Amino acid sequence: MNRFLAIFGLISQPLLAQNNANIVTPPQISVASRGEVKVNPDRATIQISVQTKSPTAAAAAAENALKQKAVIDALKGLGLHDTDISTTDYSINPEQRYEPNKEPVVVGYTVTNTLSVEVASLKLVGPVIDASLAKGANIINSLQFSASNTDAARRSAIALAIEHARGDADAAAKAAGGSVGGLLEVTIGAYYAPPPRPFDMKARTGMVAAAEQTPINPGEQTVSIDLNTRWTFVGPTR
Repeated sequence: MNRFLAIFGLISQPLLAQNNANIVTPPQISVASRGEVKVNPDRATIQISVQTKSPTAAAAAAENALKQKAVIDALKGLGLHDTDISTTDYSINPEQRYEPNKEPVVVGYTVTNTLSVEVASLKLVGPVIDASLAKGANIINSLQFSASNTDAARRSAIALAIEHARGDADAAAKAAGGSVGGLLEVTIGAYYAPPPRPFDMKARTGMVAAAEQTPINPGEQTVSIDLNTRWTFVGPTR
């Protein structure tokens, strides 16, 4: 019995190797594609700073603390909570005067206290900026818009990318004299969330007393997805 199994194994191995060698991979078309979908932002993150200067560090820090507290109180008066307001940077830097052939002389100190403010309603972005400037903030470092839920947009972008890939595969197959068969594989690659959009507020810092509210227009943002596909190529009939 053992001898029979050994002989059968010796015969079957060459046969399997021969069958594997005869397997021919069907021709394929590989296509890389990208899908993009526009979304409307519904949230904003604002970086707000109070910067003060004084001959001494203590005086600059004390003035800064009073103004920043007034800013925070004003933001809470608009309905924001402690969880929406966080300190992201605090710095004290000496100001020096330089003269030829002399050691630098400290002439004062600059204190900068920066808040990151999360705004869940875009209607509050203008009032938040105006209230902050009115209470002593003098630098708006950045304003970034974002969408709170991009899952649906991402899936729509995937569908568009596959649709575009199919169109390119059809074009390539037709040019080669054949047609596209079934979809063999989809590999979803990089996902590109909408990038932050800078909003320049430098001109606004000198207009605290202006009666009009700061205009805000978030516009649209783009959700992008890259993917790779493989399709069966059906050659021309002979």
